[in-house]
Amino acid sequence: MDATEHERHERHERQERAPIRVLLADDHDIVREGLRALLGMAGDIAVVGEARTGREAVAEAERLRPHVVLMDISMPELDGVEACARIRQQAPEARVLFLTMHEAEEYFFRALRAGAAGYVIKRTAAADLIAAVRAVARGEAFLSPGVAHALLSDYAGRDGEAAADEGEPAARGETDRYNTLSGREKEVLKLVAEGHTNQEIAALLTLSIKTVQAHRAAVMEKLALRDVTHLVRYAVRRGLVDPER
Repeated sequence: MDATEHERHERHERQERAPIRVLLADDHDIVREGLRALLGMAGDIAVVGEARTGREAVAEAERLRPHVVLMDISMPELDGVEACARIRQQAPEARVLFLTMHEAEEYFFRALRAGAAGYVIKRTAAADLIAAVRAVARGEAFLSPGVAHALLSDYAGRDGEAAADEGEPAARGETDRYNTLSGREKEVLKLVAEGHTNQEIAALLTLSIKTVQAHRAAVMEKLALRDVTHLVRYAVRRGLVDPER
């Protein structure tokens, strides 16, 4: 399937599926209006509610049960990170995607610890924001390039310290687990760790989205990895990705 056929297939699948339900949480009316207009043009995304404060975001997420909460970090009454933590407790099926001007690593890592599924910088292109909403709704993680680099560097540093303490780069059983992966699964592992979405991997490897999802699930199971952050850490430790890239 070439790239054009793949895009047509993706559009057809989106038309058949129910729209992605999104809750907007930002204290600036003009920002919410712009986001509503932008997401409305996607065709497969429906804004089902809005919130002006962190407390409103938590209440509306529990009431509306959206697929994605698109939220700023700087929110009145309750900041976005704390709101994210509460949403994950009270409406765990809702995935939180931060859209913020904050690029400092401290904000990103706070968001990650609170259970965020994605972190996008506000200067991101419109197409990337729509792709982020879709990726998060599919259960993937989505990070702006700058914060993805920060995550890689952080985990590389932690693993380097652990290796120095232990006197060896990784657990002995790790190599055996890696060798159970097929060639295609190893390719998918590397691309996921580099920050590519399932859709991008499907296009790069000329596979269907469902096949990529199956390979990804197999990788997580065979390597006993819980989530994407553990996958990234594993890939850095194995030398599959360059944290300085």
